Order: sequence, then structure tokens, then C-alpha cells
Amino acid sequence: QVQLVESGGGSVQAGGSLTLACTVSGYNFGQNLLGWFRQAPGKEREGVAAIYAADGSTYYADSVKGRFSFSQDNTENTVYLQLNSLRPEDTAIYYCAAAYSGLFNAWASADRYQLWGQGTQVTVSL
Repeated sequence: QVQLVESGGGSVQAGGSLTLACTVSGYNFGQNLLGWFRQAPGKEREGVAAIYAADGSTYYADSVKGRFSFSQDNTENTVYLQLNSLRPEDTAIYYCAAAYSGLFNAWASADRYQLWGQGTQVTVSL
């Protein structure tokens, strides 16, 4: 049974940092694509970042480029999203997602991913 379990969310002040982790069981990173999404109240789920597990290539939404960093630890079957210079508009539930494919076109589309975690809340205050 495949499970994605996120951790690391919390409340920080603007300008602060958080590290989100997603531990995946029952799934081989191999040549697949993993992503982080977020959903704020009243808004659609949006793609934040993705990583192609085979070579570590990363993709970022323009809104987080230069502030967020996606990494992977294959030995722990865990991916991380480092959130720096956080802003109030980053407040959302953050979800980890995994695909059974390495195709990175449309990486920001939720439809690309078949597996999802339960989400972790990130709250940024002024």
C-alpha cells in the first residue's frame, strides 16, 4: 500500500523559514515525478514545485522561484521542500504528490499525479 506522509508545517512570521518533509512508502522513486502543491482557502490547488527523481531536476512556480527548494533523499524515500523568505500569501495547506511517470510536462497540473498525502498546514503572519 502506497502512503505519502507530510510533516513540518507550522506557523511562522513573514520572512521566516520552514522545511516540509514527505516520506513515501510502497513506491519506488525510480524515474518518476514528485511534486508539492498548495491550496489556500477559497482557491484552487496550485503546483508549487516538482522533482524528476531520476536526476534531481526541479521545477518551480514563478511565485516561489528563488525562495523554495525541492530536494530528495533516496535512501530515506523522502522528499523535502525548503521554504524560505515566507510571505503571508504562502499560507495554505501543502500537499505532497507522486506520479507513476517521469514526464515533467504539465508538472504543475494536479492531474499528472496519482498519489497524494494528507497535507500539512503552513501559516505565515505579518
